[in-house]
Amino acid sequence: MRATFTSLKRLLLASIAFVLGAAGLTYFVDPLQLFRPSRSAFYSDDTRVQNAGLIRSQSFDTAFMGTSLAIHFRQSDIDRALGVRSLKLAMTGSNSRQQAFVLEQAIARGARRVIWEMDDFIFVDAADIEADPYLSVDLYRRTPKGIASYLFSAAMAKESLFALLRSVPPLQGPLTRAAPFLPVKFALADVDDIYALPRDFDIAREYNAKKALAAFAYITSPVRSRFLGEGYGYDAMVRHFERDAVALVARHPDVIFDVYFPPYSILQFVAMRDASPETLKIVTDLTAVIATRLTQLPNVRLHDFRAIKAVTHDLDNYGDVIHHSPVVDAMVLKWLASGEYRVDPKAPLTSPDELKAQVEVYRVPGLP
Repeated sequence: MRATFTSLKRLLLASIAFVLGAAGLTYFVDPLQLFRPSRSAFYSDDTRVQNAGLIRSQSFDTAFMGTSLAIHFRQSDIDRALGVRSLKLAMTGSNSRQQAFVLEQAIARGARRVIWEMDDFIFVDAADIEADPYLSVDLYRRTPKGIASYLFSAAMAKESLFALLRSVPPLQGPLTRAAPFLPVKFALADVDDIYALPRDFDIAREYNAKKALAAFAYITSPVRSRFLGEGYGYDAMVRHFERDAVALVARHPDVIFDVYFPPYSILQFVAMRDASPETLKIVTDLTAVIATRLTQLPNVRLHDFRAIKAVTHDLDNYGDVIHHSPVVDAMVLKWLASGEYRVDPKAPLTSPDELKAQVEVYRVPGLP
């Protein structure tokens, strides 16, 4: 009995030592750069986690926020086009609660300008930020709970061990080259590459009219068209807009917000017109409210790119009905820099009305 107790005691002590050792390794390596910047850092495409470290470790004056429509921008391109020092915080599939929370953290760390890709879908109903299962507010706030979840994470211990091995000179080259193909998240050597497309990406193969039209046919199919309006409710979306966007802007009058409506293809709105007209009305009414409210705020500059026919009617610019190519990314930065499509506060509905007129008369190529 005594021998068994002694064995259990040793096992327990060994387990505690192992766990504390793993936590110490994570603290020492700090793959997320939550405690200190690192000259030999690697980065992850898991933006909801990675952003917590970027906000702490990077130097920036501008925060760039959005969904998958803004995820492929490179910080270097943003900086060059707009003359800023940016931090890209875009998160695929993110909602307004998540975006507002992350932007609040970035502003607290020194962002004096926010560039915000804003689309209607972000204002659908979502979990309260304190209970969000996909974004750890404690990690961003560095509460004891958040720090513990980081230090005692087996996944982070694995990443830390790999980073430590990668720092050994003979292993550095081979492991760095192998990292993208291994089961590790922190594999990107350059912060500029976070969720960015490769430099040699074949744009024409991934973005073309054939793909855009196929996506249109898919989402307007009778068995799927109901999903066009999933999550859309006008009253709730207006409340979320007021809480997450207007309130954030009002709390930070010294921060300039460049908000833009992204250049969806015309097919997105035509899909709603043909298969879910009630959703199109919600989107039209909601964006009218957004345009009117935001242009009343002195520290907001609203840009609307949705009615630029030369872009939105050219289906070769799209991989589906909403996601545009890197060529259009460059155009967006040029438009933001020039202010060419900035909404006039005296006539905030000019662009929405123009878009509405385009949608009413558009005929899908290949359809009667």
